[in-house]
Amino acid sequence: MTYPVLQQYLDRLSHSTGAGSSIWLDAEGRAQGRFFNCTMSSAFQPMRRVEDGEVVAYEGLARSVSAADEGLSLWRLLDHAASDDESVELDRLCRMLHAINFFRQPEQAGADLYLNVHDRLLSAVGSNHGHAFRRILDALELPLARVVLQLPPTSAQQGWLLSYVADNYRRNGFRFAVHAASPAEARHLLERVRPAAIKLDARQLSDEAGLAALLAQARGTEARIVFKRLESAQALDTLRRLGAQADTQPLAQGYLLDAPRAALREAQAKVKEENAPRGFSFPPARL
Repeated sequence: MTYPVLQQYLDRLSHSTGAGSSIWLDAEGRAQGRFFNCTMSSAFQPMRRVEDGEVVAYEGLARSVSAADEGLSLWRLLDHAASDDESVELDRLCRMLHAINFFRQPEQAGADLYLNVHDRLLSAVGSNHGHAFRRILDALELPLARVVLQLPPTSAQQGWLLSYVADNYRRNGFRFAVHAASPAEARHLLERVRPAAIKLDARQLSDEAGLAALLAQARGTEARIVFKRLESAQALDTLRRLGAQADTQPLAQGYLLDAPRAALREAQAKVKEENAPRGFSFPPARL
């Protein structure tokens, strides 16, 4: 699906040199931005169903511009240098860049886009979280329903803040994802804030009984369980087994399967089948 208003915006950007502008297009048509004299763009890491490898969503990641498409994380470079207000500005610029770079690519059809919300924004923005970003998506006529805002991890003492921000995003029409440190916390969040997705660390799968209970509970909801930082074939095999037992399909994301890439076509094609468990293979990427 194409987005005419976005295309018109890209056509205008194509005539910009970047001078005096916060966003412009490079020679390959990718949107780039500038912050603190640092040029940045987007990379996307797929989230795949563990059963069949189907790409369901992508997480947008801000990267410094690199010829090898392996730029550094912008937040690692700039987080400690930016004030709260500057962090909010950078956060919003990153999400706008990711939305443009994602929806301009035809390979995005059918997939969701997960966008990070920086932890400083939770407290720096007083109210109506999501309103500013919704105005951008509406102006470009991009599908808000396919955007999932990924909230940062919060402490138990910040539970009220998480609930408040989640309600703000929900009122502005956004789905959102939350992070959990354990299956027990994930089950609690599933009931309390009703997220569209919960992300857990795939390197911590020792509590199989807790994970099985979580997957069973999530099966009766529309929430997806996403395991991030998937790095080993053993962990992938465990997730496939737990998913089969619970009759559900968790998602996995990590360098075992995919490195973040600017082009969705490249991201889809980069799955590392040689690292998958014996007897496991992904179908050809749907390009």
